[in-house]
Amino acid sequence: MKQSLDCQLQSPLLQVNQPTADVTAAEGHTVTLDCSFETSVTSNANLFWYKQEENYFVRFLTQHHSSEKGQKSAGRFHTEIKNKSVPLTIQTLQVSDSAVYYFANPLLAITASSL
Repeated sequence: MKQSLDCQLQSPLLQVNQPTADVTAAEGHTVTLDCSFETSVTSNANLFWYKQEENYFVRFLTQHHSSEKGQKSAGRFHTEIKNKSVPLTIQTLQVSDSAVYYFANPLLAITASSL
């Protein structure tokens, strides 16, 4: 499985960054996709992770508000805001996890990672 796409878009209120690095992991292992954000918004910025498998529509995974604390889980997918970072951890990898993963905000800040 491989992370190979990188995209950075920003608005005056929010910037989202995702490192470009290949990620290869074996079935059954755990992988983490990193993403960080900077915001000048004093209220909560909404931060989302999505998954898009080849030839399928984008599917929502999780949502955070920039001021939230704590972990969110959806099955084998886990996220937690840590110092302006919202890494997505996928446990017990399956072949069906090969997809493009998007970290996005409604303010048009979008990044993509291919796994």
